[in-house]
Amino acid sequence: MSPSRASPHAYVAALCLGLAGANAARSSTLGLGIAAALLLLAALAAGDASRPWLPVALLLLVGWWWGGARLAALDRSVLLARVDTAERTQLVVTGPARRSRFQLRVPADVTRFGRLRFHEPVLLELPLGRAPPQGAVIETIATVRLPRPKKHGFDERTWLKRLGIHVVLRADRWTAIGHRGGLGGLADALRARLARSIAPGLHAERRGVVEGIVLGDEQALSESLRQRFRASGLYHLLAVSGQNVALVAAGALALVWLIGLPRWAGQLAALGAIGGYVLAVGPQPSVVRAGVAGALGSLAWLAARPADRWYFLLLGALALLAWNPYDLLDAGFQLSFVAVAAIFVVVPRFLEVLEGYPLHRKLAAAVAVSSACGVVTAPILWLQFHAIPLVTVPANALAELAVAPLLYLAFATALVAAVFPPAAAALASLNGWCAAYLAGCARLFGGLPGAQVRSTSGALVLTGLAAATGAYAWRRWQSSPRST
Repeated sequence: MSPSRASPHAYVAALCLGLAGANAARSSTLGLGIAAALLLLAALAAGDASRPWLPVALLLLVGWWWGGARLAALDRSVLLARVDTAERTQLVVTGPARRSRFQLRVPADVTRFGRLRFHEPVLLELPLGRAPPQGAVIETIATVRLPRPKKHGFDERTWLKRLGIHVVLRADRWTAIGHRGGLGGLADALRARLARSIAPGLHAERRGVVEGIVLGDEQALSESLRQRFRASGLYHLLAVSGQNVALVAAGALALVWLIGLPRWAGQLAALGAIGGYVLAVGPQPSVVRAGVAGALGSLAWLAARPADRWYFLLLGALALLAWNPYDLLDAGFQLSFVAVAAIFVVVPRFLEVLEGYPLHRKLAAAVAVSSACGVVTAPILWLQFHAIPLVTVPANALAELAVAPLLYLAFATALVAAVFPPAAAALASLNGWCAAYLAGCARLFGGLPGAQVRSTSGALVLTGLAAATGAYAWRRWQSSPRST
């Protein structure tokens, strides 16, 4: 680091810390002004010694100010003052419908309520039946209700508030009157095209697993199978991860190489493919993080600059927190970033330990990744869901055999479907066996006795065992001869 300036990592980290800090305390104009003045006075008193860190401190204040402004915007609601009233309402469906035993729950954006015209995200509840497609503009007579109070450990009101949703609209029927345009309309079209083309001819469970892994939509799966995925530690497969984005970028690069175009054209194609895939899947934290990292990797190559994975990770966090600082409290955000940090830091140490065992390189990598991610995410899983899977290492080691082939075949099927549909159906049929294998892994390991720890006493015992194992491993590592 230069003595006259801090590292770029420090600048981005300061912005992220400021955005995250807004969740603990909102900034005020007076407070920010006083803090900035004190910083400048301290810098003048310290002289050149404080020069590198003065911009870092100022950026932290900027992040804190922006975070407070974004949280204030997310907390505003026009409909909250109209609870228990009903009006003719116009909405835009912004995501896929979620089907429960008794109703449909549809994320939407209100554009008109009675005579009022405004934009506000809501959760629309409809009776079971045909669901409005993502991107549809619909009209209905809706009643404004408050979200459900905390029940069985789940606080729906707080969870929805972090998404900027403060009310639930209930309606009996709806009428489609159009479809949104712009970037949202493009995202709807891309998602619909991808959903149609990744699994032609597949149905029920096999199609549900493919859609869950490729699109992050597990609604076609039964509740019992979803529970087995959770208990086995494989539920993360049903949320789009960085591996998906990496395969999309690699596929674009390979396709351009086969055509015979130069590498820079491949990187541009990778940028377009990553952007299209992120739009199609939606703004899930893991997708945005991976999309930012992948796009920056291509841009770094085009600009002949070195790639820095930690810097890319910080920029992914910055993009998410700048849009919604509440994301810091979201389980998906926490699990995604903590798992990636574990892959950067812990996995290499685990691989060193496994070098002395007769394991194939790919199996050793799968064991190291699942072990590292399982250890670091266990506290988050307990705090967020009050459950810790115990069989995550063997389950993920066996599931890893089919995850990459399923993704390759799904994306290949989508490409071939545009040219020769019969061949796409054959690829999808082959991919169905990968999906069936993953569902079998979930059932096998998720159905084992004691697959999950759900009691406080069990969690305490597990924590004690983990602490004792860690202390033993640390002592062995300290006493073992190491090369200098």
